[in-house]
Amino acid sequence: AGVTASLTGCSAEKPASGLEKVRESDLPFLRALLPVMLLGAVSAEQMPKAVEGAIQSLDHNLARLSPEMFKLTQQLFDVLALPLTRGPLTGIWGSWENASGDDVRAFLSRWENSFIGLLRMGHSSLMQLA
Repeated sequence: AGVTASLTGCSAEKPASGLEKVRESDLPFLRALLPVMLLGAVSAEQMPKAVEGAIQSLDHNLARLSPEMFKLTQQLFDVLALPLTRGPLTGIWGSWENASGDDVRAFLSRWENSFIGLLRMGHSSLMQLA
């Protein structure tokens, strides 16, 4: 019940400034994930601009999801934002702001290769969203 209440509380959060759907609590995770996903496709100098552009694009795509799919995506982001669930499920025990690229790659690999189907589905969803 406590986790559900926490997730519900996070989901009620308003979008971040200038965005339709992405919330302030989603940004640390996205700013840790996207550089890892864009590595090799974007130069280091262009990375900050590319990450912010990817967040804008993601926000645009989230605004076009069905309400049910958007709710599931918010729940995934909530699980990744909450320290109570983030540490055990991702191996990222500190904040996303302090996670290294290697930490993020290890998290993605952990989910991609997990024997838990829900984590593999989460990995697939993250890859599709980004």
